Amino acid sequence: MTPDTWSQLKAFTAARIALGRAGGSLPTRERLDFQLALARARDAVHAPFDPADLAAQLAGLTSEVLILTSNAPDRATYLQRPDLGRGLSRPSLLALEAIQAKGPYDLAIILSDGLSPLATQRQAPPLLAVLLPKLLASGWRVAPLVILANARVAVQDEIGGLLKSRLSLMLLGERPGLGSPDSLGAYFTFQPGPAKTDADRNCVSNIRPEGLAPAAAAEKLFHLLTQSRQRQLSGVLLKDDHDSLTHPASTAKLHGY
Repeated sequence: MTPDTWSQLKAFTAARIALGRAGGSLPTRERLDFQLALARARDAVHAPFDPADLAAQLAGLTSEVLILTSNAPDRATYLQRPDLGRGLSRPSLLALEAIQAKGPYDLAIILSDGLSPLATQRQAPPLLAVLLPKLLASGWRVAPLVILANARVAVQDEIGGLLKSRLSLMLLGERPGLGSPDSLGAYFTFQPGPAKTDADRNCVSNIRPEGLAPAAAAEKLFHLLTQSRQRQLSGVLLKDDHDSLTHPASTAKLHGY
């Protein structure tokens, strides 16, 4: 095998660099590693989602958890019909309408499998274990947690609107990458409703121990949600100054999704 001149940089990143060569091809080890990563990403998309288990993990953090369904009746339909994942089933609509009178709320939190059920099962509980106590201690009125299988990001607008919530936050599995099959995304919107677009949404992504750790993501989200509520905006109008406040040398910004 011919070594790659970038081999020293490999110690600083999980990206596929400095793979070396075997003649004009990749070494067998790197080829097999790529195929394994591809298989893990594919398996993550089709992994089973267990809303009841997730609800049990979250039971100690909140007094009420609702397990609802989208208009996508199964995983195959969800993957082929994204539009069905953006709306609630009729029974779920009725369930939310039944608790409307308990609102309004400051925040509605929705959890879904998205494109990686594995990510939600792994990363959402430790994230909420940090975020929810901070919100409640700061006087936020949080709606009952919603767990929703086969859902897309935009369904948070319908749920937040129905619950008359000032903000909605959706946690769901991101599209698996080669090397990151369990990455969680967090999307939030101020004054959610049917007229909202992706430009009104903010996203904190790559939430996983090897990326943005769940506890660190919770701190970032608490800051951003607080800023969103105070300034009454979200999306492209809301930039992330959390890192620059805690680490003045940082100039990172978060753009709307």
